[in-house]
Amino acid sequence: MQHASSPSDMGIRLDRATYAAGGRTILSGISLHLTERRIGILGPNGSGKTTLLRLMAGLVAPTEGRVTVEGIEPASDRRAMLGAIGILFQNPEHQIIFPTVEEELAFGLKQMGRSAAEARRAARALLAAHGRAHWAAASVATLSQGQKQFLCLLSVLAMEPRTILLDEPFSGLDLPTQIRLSRRLAALPQRLVTISHDPAAVADHDRVIWLEQGRVRADGPAPEVASAFRAEMEHLGGLDADADLAG
Repeated sequence: MQHASSPSDMGIRLDRATYAAGGRTILSGISLHLTERRIGILGPNGSGKTTLLRLMAGLVAPTEGRVTVEGIEPASDRRAMLGAIGILFQNPEHQIIFPTVEEELAFGLKQMGRSAAEARRAARALLAAHGRAHWAAASVATLSQGQKQFLCLLSVLAMEPRTILLDEPFSGLDLPTQIRLSRRLAALPQRLVTISHDPAAVADHDRVIWLEQGRVRADGPAPEVASAFRAEMEHLGGLDADADLAG
């Protein structure tokens, strides 16, 4: 699949996007225009990274401001987003909903308007193309964590979105599985937006955005932003944060 020059070059826009829930502001006044092929979003736990990804995917709507993907508000038109944007969650258990591999892959294709028979054929063809034809009838419960994560990636790829959002894609995977998944992701033609707390995971990206307490702290070339983030995390790690706790 070729990366379309139009309308996908419009990319993802956030215009003063704010998100609040439970009386707490999680993201505050985020303005970004994302068009690069490889984009990283760095931040410590609680910085709002995953909420930002959910805004882009249309899983939640901003409480203030606006988010558009290729000119469309994703939260208001989920069907239009099927071919525009896909999301790979941190935990595959939160994404998989069907008992067998073939059913899981066919679900998204049926959402896009294919018949059940067409979706099954396409699911089998996708598995065969990735050397996994023998997975078709397998129970998802028999797959390893890495295999489940790969199944989730295949489910996203089956729908051929022009942008894929990755939420800590290497979390919980052993090193060989991380290397294999990293290689597969690097070869994809789609725009990838990768969330991570690890600067090494996004160091080779075209652009990196550093989120801190729901706001953009830095935005620029990956080497500069990733290096500054690492230095700040090392500084914080050197502080005796528990010194004020009662003994």
